[in-house]
Amino acid sequence: MRQIVRQAQANGISASLYARLKLDETKLKGAISGVRDVSRLPDPIGDIQIHRELDEGLVLKRITCPLGVLGVIFEARPDAVVQISSLAVKSGNGVILKGGQEAIRSCEALVKAIHRGLTQAGIDPAIVQLLTTRQETLELLKLDQSVDLIIPRGSNSFVRFVQENTRIPVLGHAEGICHLYVDKAANVQKAVAIALDAKTQYPAACNAIETLLVHRTIASEFLLEAVVPLQMKNVELRGDQPTREILNIPAATETDWSTEYSDLILAIKIVDSLEDAIAHINTYGSRHTEAIATEDPQAATTFLAQVDAAGVYHNCSTRFADGFRYGFGAEVGISTQKMPPRGPVGLEGLVTYKYQLVGNGHIAATYAGTNAKSFSHRDLGE
Repeated sequence: MRQIVRQAQANGISASLYARLKLDETKLKGAISGVRDVSRLPDPIGDIQIHRELDEGLVLKRITCPLGVLGVIFEARPDAVVQISSLAVKSGNGVILKGGQEAIRSCEALVKAIHRGLTQAGIDPAIVQLLTTRQETLELLKLDQSVDLIIPRGSNSFVRFVQENTRIPVLGHAEGICHLYVDKAANVQKAVAIALDAKTQYPAACNAIETLLVHRTIASEFLLEAVVPLQMKNVELRGDQPTREILNIPAATETDWSTEYSDLILAIKIVDSLEDAIAHINTYGSRHTEAIATEDPQAATTFLAQVDAAGVYHNCSTRFADGFRYGFGAEVGISTQKMPPRGPVGLEGLVTYKYQLVGNGHIAATYAGTNAKSFSHRDLGE
């Protein structure tokens, strides 16, 4: 295995891809911890969401149930196999996994271990399947009679490709072009710490910031304070012209505002107002996670209300956008679409519900016409 890693590095694998592929002791322990957390969560199946008497002897229930079979196509993160499988099993779903080709050996080893664990627990291991070729992925997209949901995790172009080539419902996990806006009322030291964490704690993650927006009033003070710690973490800085009048860094281009680097690269732009920051985010962001650093409650309230993203944060790092950190145990991905589920998708995003209605010879005609009987619509206890 070490030889394979060394060969990959010798072949020029990018730092961001290497970070995603690496399955070291820390990642493995985190994945195992996530499985245990999922096991402790309440059973999401069979939950009675509505229990209502429509009329005497006519009782309605809405009860949660599994979606069925999930098809999850994800990028080069082998630890995702463990997260996704644990959530699928807990929610009563079968799952077909397709990882990145670069991580195929790790994925195969993990699925083998999962199958062994399922067998020991008395569960059919066939509920977790692994695909290994691109042709199998294309065939998966055609299984609209057998697969109930496709979850693609990757770039916007990849998600669009999946959406355009399947009739199966798609829950999109697209790229993360995340921002931190440093407001004129920000606490500089607090904002520097947030920016440093959001960019460098794990730059390959989709919830790391790619662009830093700074209010003109505070720009000089903040940037001169932030530049040293960022550069000490080997962050390559790029800036617009006002930023370059403060810092001696390369120029940012229009492309930088819409790029997910997944690396130690950060684009910086100075804005004239909160409104300009929000407009920039809503133009270039990917609706993933956005943050504001400010001590002005009204500015924070405006930002949280007007920024269009699955996660909007005040005075904290975007790196908190994660199912494990939200207490979901794990996640199958982070949905950047507007329709729910949105943001980190845990168990609740993998179940649906059905309506069960039990009567005693009731017919709809009784409740229609000039002498229609009224419904009672009385909510019942458990």
